[in-house]
Amino acid sequence: MSETLAPVRSIEDMTPEEIKAYLAKKEKAEKAKEEKQRKEYEAQRDVTVSELVQEAIELHQKLEVFKNKCHASLEEHAVALNEYGLLRSNSKGGFSLTDTEGVLRVTRRRDVEPHWDERSTKAVELIKDFLGDAVKKRDQKLYEILMSFLERNANGDMEYGRVMNLWQHEDKFQDPRWKEGLKLIKESFTTHLKGFGYIFQTRGTDGKWQPINLTFASV
Repeated sequence: MSETLAPVRSIEDMTPEEIKAYLAKKEKAEKAKEEKQRKEYEAQRDVTVSELVQEAIELHQKLEVFKNKCHASLEEHAVALNEYGLLRSNSKGGFSLTDTEGVLRVTRRRDVEPHWDERSTKAVELIKDFLGDAVKKRDQKLYEILMSFLERNANGDMEYGRVMNLWQHEDKFQDPRWKEGLKLIKESFTTHLKGFGYIFQTRGTDGKWQPINLTFASV
């Protein structure tokens, strides 16, 4: 015997109590649907995060192993090249290895960090004093440009590129403060070896070297 379906009633035919019960039932059903969708989304999210992070961990571990292999292998070649007199005296540890066919290349690059000691503070004072006295009123634009080269970064350090730009103007003025300031900046400058970086390349059919990128931003 088939089940008899209750007739569909319009809201106009319902009593206030029936309307209240109907709305409560509808709200409960909607909340149950939302809760089901939320749980389904969170389950899928957790799967995605778990898979990607696990793969990232595996890649990180492989990169660590690969980096250590690069360090060891290239250091062996550096010793051999030095023994054979094939390592340039000015290379400071950086060099390239190319295969016999000339299509594969590995380069070991020195990664250095520029540093200026306490003498740079006095140097900047002298230069700013000169620029404020002799340049600001005469050439506001040039003054602002030269002052920008003295700006320090968020860590309070001078920027190598900016200092290089400043040095290009060395012969522009003869004032003792300007000359002494630039002299002190040069004397206070040193570089610290952070480590070695590695570049991997293949030569294309056009004869140009193409990098093998190992960073997301370059892929």
